[in-house]
Amino acid sequence: MIAGQDPLDRFRAATERRDAAGLRRRLRPRTADHDGLIDLASNDYLGLSRDPRLIEGAVAAARAWGTGSTGSRLVTGTTRLHDELDRRLAAFTGSPAGLTFSSGYLANLGAVAGLSGAGTLVVSDQVNHASIVDACRLSRARVVIAPHRDVAAVEQALAEREEEHALVVTDAVFSVDGDLAPLTALHTAARAHGALLVIDEAHALGVVGDQGRGAAHAAGLTAEPDVVLTLTLSKSLAAQGGAVLGAPELIDTLVDTGRAFIFDTGLNPPAAGAALAALDAIEADPRLPGRARETARSMAAIAAGLGLETADPAAAVVPVFLGEPQAALRGAEICAEHGARVGCFRPPSVPKGRACLRLTARATVTEADLTTLRQALAAVAGLYRP
Repeated sequence: MIAGQDPLDRFRAATERRDAAGLRRRLRPRTADHDGLIDLASNDYLGLSRDPRLIEGAVAAARAWGTGSTGSRLVTGTTRLHDELDRRLAAFTGSPAGLTFSSGYLANLGAVAGLSGAGTLVVSDQVNHASIVDACRLSRARVVIAPHRDVAAVEQALAEREEEHALVVTDAVFSVDGDLAPLTALHTAARAHGALLVIDEAHALGVVGDQGRGAAHAAGLTAEPDVVLTLTLSKSLAAQGGAVLGAPELIDTLVDTGRAFIFDTGLNPPAAGAALAALDAIEADPRLPGRARETARSMAAIAAGLGLETADPAAAVVPVFLGEPQAALRGAEICAEHGARVGCFRPPSVPKGRACLRLTARATVTEADLTTLRQALAAVAGLYRP
């Protein structure tokens, strides 16, 4: 350290710059009732986070197994609940085998880094989730970033590679724009060049396809031996954790060599119990995914009808683009003033100039909730209509 230099000065200066640019993040603890606001910001797409069946599932698991898994899954962290959840997630999506992780983030780290490595090419969509970006960085593989949803660019990268092995990775439903990846075309390209296709179903599971079985299931890909799914349990399943699904050989490889699996404490039993109960709830009411999708379409129609820039939702995510970070911050404040909590996404979560409100649909949103949203977005449009 340079004599007399305060090592915290650079962090204070960086914080001041972010504040001036409208990029400062702050924790805002919510109350049990969302401060009286309707929730159009969370990832609780099926409205199951307060469902008594999930609460009882979590409580029963805690009573039987305790609050923590007590160790890594290879030591003491695998209970019969974990084993059942591995199998149920695979069966629900139509995949051959499954492996539960303690978070969706770690599931992506485990799948991408664990199935690639030195001597492998990884081709990743330009707007993939941060967990995929970090997985690519940790993989030790050569990484090519393909333009968003550009199958031709993916195919070119695969055809020109010198590496023996290759992996293509994409979100199924992208987390901000809410659009759907061209999964069938990507699989065709990957298979033609001997590559694995890794699909992150985080925003598709529970919402897209028959009974919410996901985008890969809807595309008929889940039983293919060269397709790997990753997913999270914290969105539609209203629990916590993640999973990797695919051929038994790939799951065995992650158990043997996947650092994100081997060296992490197993998912806590209450979360596993809640996720199992969520799968039961979806199978008991297969209309839930369709309700979430219908609500998303209604929300997008409201925004478009007010002259705001939005996108046609493939699942439950509906962006409202306002441009600059300060506009998105003020837009979120206006929505809260009118009774609706919405997400506010700014760089680096989105590209410069694409700061937005992110609305998220739930299967339990009511007509009264949509009326509140319409009033809130009308107020936003009055200031920020492009």
